[in-house]
This record gives sequence, C-alpha cells and structure tokens, in this order.
Amino acid sequence: MRPTYFGIAIAFAACALVGSAQSASSAGPYKVLKTAKVGGAGGFDYVYADAAGRRLYIPRIGNPARIAVFDLDTLAPVGEIANTNARGAAVSPKSGHGFGSSKPVAMWDSKTLMPIKTIDVQGGPDGIMYDAFDDRVYVFSHIAPHVTLLNAADGAVVGTVDLGGMPEQAASDGKGHLYVDLEDKNKIAVVDAKTLTKTGEYDLEGKGGTCAGLAMDVKNNIRRTTSCSPRAGIRRSWSS
Repeated sequence: MRPTYFGIAIAFAACALVGSAQSASSAGPYKVLKTAKVGGAGGFDYVYADAAGRRLYIPRIGNPARIAVFDLDTLAPVGEIANTNARGAAVSPKSGHGFGSSKPVAMWDSKTLMPIKTIDVQGGPDGIMYDAFDDRVYVFSHIAPHVTLLNAADGAVVGTVDLGGMPEQAASDGKGHLYVDLEDKNKIAVVDAKTLTKTGEYDLEGKGGTCAGLAMDVKNNIRRTTSCSPRAGIRRSWSS
C-alpha cells in the first residue's frame, strides 16, 4: 500500500502495567502517548524506527522527494535526507550508517544525517531491512534481482539473490536465516545469509490471503505473516 496524503499522523503507544481489575477493562493495556502531524506533499510507504539512535524515519515519495527524520522520543523533527525518493529506510547501529531504498540507494551518517554516497543497484528498490547478524542491509525489489545485499560499513554491494517472486518484507532469526514474504506467490522464501542462496520456502496458498508482512518470535521459533486484507488480520503462524 502506498497511499498519498498531504499530512499523516504518527503516534506512540505503550503497554501500561495494569492490575487484574484493570486488565478486565475494555480499555485494554495500551494507550496513545503522543501524536504528531507530518505535513507536506507526498506519499509514504515504510516507516522505520531506529531504536538505538532514537530516530524515526518517514520516506516521502513525490516532489520534493525526501526522508523526514524525527526524534523517536519527542516526535520533534530533527532534519531530513533531501532529494531521496526512497520507499523505506534502515540503519546499522554498528557502523552508524543509514540507507534508503531509492535508486540509486542513498547512504548517510545516522548521527549527522549528512549524505555519504549513493549506491548503484539493479531492480527497483522497495522494501529494506538491516540484519545485525552480519551487519548487512537487504534491499528488496519486485523485479530481479529480488534481493541486493549491502555491507553496512562501506555500502559495498555484497551480492544478489533471486527469490522467484516479488518480495515485500522480511525478518531475520538472528542466526543467518532470512524469511521473505513473496506477495505474488503466497509463499515465504528462506535465504541463507552466509551463502546468499534461497534454501527453501513455505507455501501459504489458501490460508488467508496474500502475505504482505512478516514478524518473528525468535525465542519461541515462531513466524507470523499478515495479509493485505484488513479483514484477514494475522494470516498464519508456523515454526521450523
């Protein structure tokens, strides 16, 4: 989904500590702590929270293309990555480098927000994620090559992976395995981060709709996918 709005609202929610009497309340354990309006023209796609650096990145698609950056705690604007038509953003806490899934891929200093360089990649960059396992950034494309891997330290292209389908989002188990949803195939592809190869897939055909999101419970070895359809909600959980 890539809706275009002239202003979007961002909000923080927190889990409140409640007693048994409160937990029975219909209000639930969550509450909105703060909201902020993100103005200006342009659509948006992936919103990314840099938990270590305490910043929130909101890529804005259109004219002018940029990545708006906010303080993750106060929601106050702190700057932007200008002239960057990215769909998403990711940050390596180890190297202190940020990346935007634009074409070419934008790379910047996550502390100063100053551009470092642009990186030529093939395909059409869309989704993006950082994996602390090998300090690499994965850039996803709906056309081949479906995955381009970047070294977060210097932005060098490490390699590419063909998934045989259109990737949208991904999750890492932190042990060298990446799980990528293929929204046009109703499948989850498994990628070995060490060999840069697709090693398998999970077929989710007929189990709730097209998968367009992915989450992982590493502790309990459970993966969950979500559907594009609001009515479908959480689509399926599985373990391996």
